[in-house]
Amino acid sequence: MSELYIGLMSGTSLDGVDAVLADFSMVRPRVLGHSSTPLPPQLKSELLALNSPTDNELHRAALAANGLIRVYAEQVHTLLHRCQVPASAVRAIGAHGQTVRHRPQEFDGTGYTLQLNQPALLAELCGIDVVADFRSRDIAAGGQGAPLVPPFHQAFFARDAQTLAVLNIGGISNITIVHPQTPERVSGYDCGPGNALMDAWCQTHTGAPFDDGGRWAAQGTVHAGLLARLRDEPFLAKAPPKSTGRDLFNTPWLQARLAQGDTLPPQDVQATLTEFTAQVCADSVAASAPGCEALVVCGGGALNAHLMARLQAALPGCRVASSEQFGLPPLQVEATAFAWLARQAVERKPASITNVTGARGARILGAIYPA
Repeated sequence: MSELYIGLMSGTSLDGVDAVLADFSMVRPRVLGHSSTPLPPQLKSELLALNSPTDNELHRAALAANGLIRVYAEQVHTLLHRCQVPASAVRAIGAHGQTVRHRPQEFDGTGYTLQLNQPALLAELCGIDVVADFRSRDIAAGGQGAPLVPPFHQAFFARDAQTLAVLNIGGISNITIVHPQTPERVSGYDCGPGNALMDAWCQTHTGAPFDDGGRWAAQGTVHAGLLARLRDEPFLAKAPPKSTGRDLFNTPWLQARLAQGDTLPPQDVQATLTEFTAQVCADSVAASAPGCEALVVCGGGALNAHLMARLQAALPGCRVASSEQFGLPPLQVEATAFAWLARQAVERKPASITNVTGARGARILGAIYPA
């Protein structure tokens, strides 16, 4: 059987779609190709709007899912053409979809998570089996349904003699504690905000979709009062397992805290938001991986030089480095993780970890849509 899988990821930051073609025939997966594209502005705007209650949600969500799948399919075809691999050689596509609500264990004790997706359409457009709906089985088993990537982080980044942490900074940040010789001890959880607040503030005040390299934040001054109000969020003190999303860390959440103090220059707010993300992530490392030798950073946050510098300043005894230095570029990690999750589902292997999500036990994650 083929050991080629495609992983697709469009994260909470809504910065675009990443696709990888991965070969799992060796001990560690090997990425054969990577393709990425920004989301079309109208689709990005609609997906962002659907994170909050709005008019005619069912109709709009269904059409947005169709639009997202067409971007996914385009990336799959681009990737196959670039790698000169026929669709028939790929065993499955792992397609996470776009999270627009994430409320595990709330309301009725089970809660729900919602990723806009149309895997049947993706299978139809690509002629490849599709694995999707990775979160709901874990939630049904009493878990958080997130984060999903710690088992992959353990499989890919574990080193024989080095305890390290893997930090994914997308729209939301999540951490994995990797243990060198005891994979059953892997743990992880959502730390809090990643790029979501910084990106939204930057878009509003500069028109740019993100703070390139953190250069705008570097021009500002961290405001101690605002930082204290941001850090006073109860989620941050909650013990894991825990997960979060734009349901909590969003523009109204930020505006409520800005309204409690003096009006600040926009660049000072950006500097404070960057420091907030760095401190929240560093706190998680210090609490969950004391004495860890390296922090492996992936996701879009790894490309923010100012944020990386602030992380290093907050963790003086730990080497903070891009995942590229550990064998996988930061924008390929999550997509490769979903290729790995698809493989786990196809091979009927569990992919959830009780230490991470709090579910009653390990579960096989994902539903398969045949080509």
